[in-house]
Order: sequence, then structure tokens, then C-alpha cells
Amino acid sequence: MDLEQLFVENKEASIEGRYLTLESIEPLLNKLNSKNQLSIIGKSVLEKPIYKYQIGNGDTKIFLWSQMHGNESTTTKALFDFLNLLNSRTDLAEKLLSTFTFYAIPILNPDGAKLYTRVNANSIDLNRDSQDLSQPESRVLREAFLSFKPDYCFNLHDQRTIFGVSDTGKVATVSFLAPSYNEERDINDSRLKAINLIAGINSVLQQYIPNQVGRFDDSFNINCIGDTFQSLGVPTLLFEAGHFSNDYNREETRKYIFIALLSSFTILCENDIVINRINNYLNIPQNKPVFYDFIYKNVKINYDGIEKITNFAAQYKEELIENKIYFNAYIVEIGELKGYYGHFEYDAKGAAYKDDLDNFPKLNQKADFYLDKSLKFVNGLIKK
Repeated sequence: MDLEQLFVENKEASIEGRYLTLESIEPLLNKLNSKNQLSIIGKSVLEKPIYKYQIGNGDTKIFLWSQMHGNESTTTKALFDFLNLLNSRTDLAEKLLSTFTFYAIPILNPDGAKLYTRVNANSIDLNRDSQDLSQPESRVLREAFLSFKPDYCFNLHDQRTIFGVSDTGKVATVSFLAPSYNEERDINDSRLKAINLIAGINSVLQQYIPNQVGRFDDSFNINCIGDTFQSLGVPTLLFEAGHFSNDYNREETRKYIFIALLSSFTILCENDIVINRINNYLNIPQNKPVFYDFIYKNVKINYDGIEKITNFAAQYKEELIENKIYFNAYIVEIGELKGYYGHFEYDAKGAAYKDDLDNFPKLNQKADFYLDKSLKFVNGLIKK
């Protein structure tokens, strides 16, 4: 099976980039709604509809939700690519639809998606509200879970560009977690199913992004939705879409999430879950926050008349301006930066730092500066 070709054939061309809202996906949902698969299952704080899309008539029930955090849209794009495949009328699609029943919530947090924020309109992180259920979106998700009674849950998220694969210097393009169900992080039959499935997905992804798959820390937090659903006896998988080189719009990462989704259902379809792949799962290196978007090394600065050589780092802030996301680079760290990597690295080789302010880098300052007056950096990058 050519997974990359399947992605090309099913990629939903009408959505791209990082800013994905309810208005972006409603036309797609209506287009896919050929057999009354679409319905509104609740409303957000600001009374925006929360949709479910259900397809398939198989015995194994799959529950997927995306954009619980409104600014995490990569998995939503990949989810629509996968829904296109399910509607492709191919032999593969028919096999999946006869094996599974899919229940998808493409955007759980439409208010946060519109404002491009992690939280909902009440400034609540829905992924810390699984016990209090204080928010309408949290209650919608719990009611869907209870009524659908899934066999597997897929909790779909994005992660920041700061995460690498342990200390390897490789970026964590995709990361996973089989959440714990108790404080002791024990492994019961339910969690083992999630572990074995993730191990299988990883073996596929290694063919495409070798050494760029990470594993999240499994510390137990019952307030997180994945931990809650795992504790309720349903195998739950956390997907985290991360960075790929020069892919800040996450169109490449989108492909690998599609491949991960399709691979997971192929594995389940073929009943290809080995009895015990705990070691394969644990051998996936843990995520570690070891990256900055920019690192500048061996820069000469003059601070109070004293010249010294130092390093500094800059990080993008994703800022929503007039319905468009702008990546604006700000200086976030100055010093040795030992053990850290940059998605963009520049060795100044002792060149002197200059800017239009105080001629030395300051925290939270825009990354606009010169090196030896001749080389200009604008928004973190060399201006050609």
C-alpha cells in the first residue's frame, strides 16, 4: 500500500495552513453528508455548533476528536483527508467501513479555533476539565463518549516546535502517548491495546520519518481527557502533530498524521496487534523541549563597555491578525544554550551584534538586528 500516494489522492485541497475555523470546515462537512452522517451534538460557550460526523457500519467503534485546543489544527486537516478516503468508494474504503464505525468531532472548540487560542471562550483548557466538566464543550465530549461506547479513542492534538526526540537533535514530528489510567502508571489490558497499537504505528512511521517520532511522559492526571477515558477502560491514543523542517504551516506533518491514522486502522483491521509490544513502545524516545526556532551562536555583544561572545535564541509567536496567522520572532533566551538546537542555526563567528535600540539582545525584543552592520536579520531570518 502506497500511503503517500493515498495521501495525495485524498488530501482536502480547500483547507491548508494553521488557521482552521468552523467556517472553514462546514462546507466540507455538508459535502460529505450524503447519507445523513452529519449532526449537531451541542453548542460552544458562544453558541457555535459542535458537529459530529459518523460513517461506517463495522463492529469496532472508533471515536476521534480534534481541536480540543483551538489553535491545534493539523490533525483536523488530516482527519478530513482521512474522511475523504472513507468516502472514496475504493476497496480499501469499503473494507474500513465494514470493519469500523467512525465517530468524528472535527472541531470540539470552535470558539478557540476562531480566536486561535488553546482555551475556550471562558479561558478554560478543555483538556484539564475532564472531571469538573464545567464547560459545555467538555460535557458534549463526555456525552458523546458515553452514548457511542467506543472501542478506541483517538485524542488528536498539535505540539509546539520546541519538542525534540530526547537528546538526539532530531525534531519530534509526530508524538504519541498511551495515557496512564492510574497514579502507578500500571499497564492493564486496555492500556496495553493502546500501547501495542502505537508501537505498530511507529514501525510504519519510521519508514517515512526515521528517528522523528517521540513519546510523551505518562504521568497520570485524571483531569486530562485521555487519562480519564483510559481509566474508564477504553484504549486511548494521544496523537501530537509536531514540526517538520521548514514546515511551519504543517502541511508535511499533516501527511504523517494521515499515514498514522490509516496505519492504525489497517493494523486493527488485520488484527496485527502483537500480544506484547511494551518494549517497542518504551523504546520510542521521550519528547524533550530542546528546540528553539532560531539559535545564533558566537555573537559578540557589548554590554556596559564589556565585550563578550554569547549565544541567543528566538522563538516564533503565532499571532492572529485580521484572520491570518503571522509568525513573529522574538528573542527568548540569552546564554550558553548547551543541549539546545535550532530549527534555524547561524554561527556568527564573532560578528558584532547591532540593532536599532540598545545594540544588545533583550528578552521579548523582536528578532530584527545586524551582525557586523552588513548582515541584516528580519523576523529571525537573513534578509536577502
